[in-house]
Amino acid sequence: MKGAMTMKQGKIYIPVVVLLVSIANVYAKDWPQYLGPGRNGISTQKGILRSWPQKGPEVLWTVNVGIGFGGPVVKDGKVYLLDRDDQVGDKVRCFDFTSGKELWNFSYEAPGSVMFPGSRSVPTLDGNRIYSCGPYGNLYCVDINTHKPLWNKNVWTDFGGGQIPRWAITQCPLVYGDLLILASQAPQAGVVAYEKLTGNVKWTTPSIGPVGYVSPSLVKVGGTDHVVMITASAGRGESASGGKVVGIDPLTGKFLWEYTNFQCGIPVPGAIDAGEGRVFVTGGYQAGAAMIKIAKKADGSNKLYLIEPDPSAFKPIASADMLAVASDLDTKFGTQNWAPLALVSGKLLIRDQSRLMCVKVAK
Repeated sequence: MKGAMTMKQGKIYIPVVVLLVSIANVYAKDWPQYLGPGRNGISTQKGILRSWPQKGPEVLWTVNVGIGFGGPVVKDGKVYLLDRDDQVGDKVRCFDFTSGKELWNFSYEAPGSVMFPGSRSVPTLDGNRIYSCGPYGNLYCVDINTHKPLWNKNVWTDFGGGQIPRWAITQCPLVYGDLLILASQAPQAGVVAYEKLTGNVKWTTPSIGPVGYVSPSLVKVGGTDHVVMITASAGRGESASGGKVVGIDPLTGKFLWEYTNFQCGIPVPGAIDAGEGRVFVTGGYQAGAAMIKIAKKADGSNKLYLIEPDPSAFKPIASADMLAVASDLDTKFGTQNWAPLALVSGKLLIRDQSRLMCVKVAK
């Protein structure tokens, strides 16, 4: 079922969930990466509550976290979060999913602050390892059993990056087979693939364009996997130029196709696999949205089409004020609750600028 969960002005909205596919063992007990098991925001959760008490759904537990926007992941009854103290650095924290009790943490020094400070990204779980990338480019592979780092790199400075991007680095690692793929967006590498067990660089692409805040996505085109990356344009609105949507071979880093008519000065959402070789992209600040159709020619090369998407209305079922206004930035710019959510076993993990909460949303 598709859970198009969104947050607006401190409220949680969970629209009608629709069963999309039937798969063996579809009851999702884990949420191991950004946007869930399929990295697409789709959950197999059943029994979503269709009405909430006046005070909102039941809060099962709450823990204090630092300011920021990093979302949680869940595996085998444990919740993992990349937290941050700008004065010190980043901290991988592990909590018990049932009680919220902190079980362990691993931290490293990476001080610094930007506008809209704090954590940024969502870690990725794979086997006994957790991969996380901090806002200053620190990429760590940590053993979840020993709580010790196995290897670490820097996706920014390792590839010629100088001054940190305006709103820091926001990368949610993508595991693909034996590879770990991130968008460095540095002068010497647009996208980079590491051997996930060793941290050795397997391939890099040339620089694709200006720095944005998008993590790589995975889509299927004619039965073949493509890594899709969106890069920023120069400028916004009608005067914007230089933005790209690029398809990449995940095994070699070779560019397969590109689309240059989507111009977003501050791209954040990743590309969405819309099925049948279609890729949906969207962005704020007058960028709009586009549905791109990629098809293979008889000779194996790609063609690229732009097609009109079929819009549907936003129809919330229930809402509740649950997320706090907790910082000066909230007061100045409006509620800054942007963190991705996680839905596991009928429990929704949400956070604001000071708390991570576990909320019961299913029977």
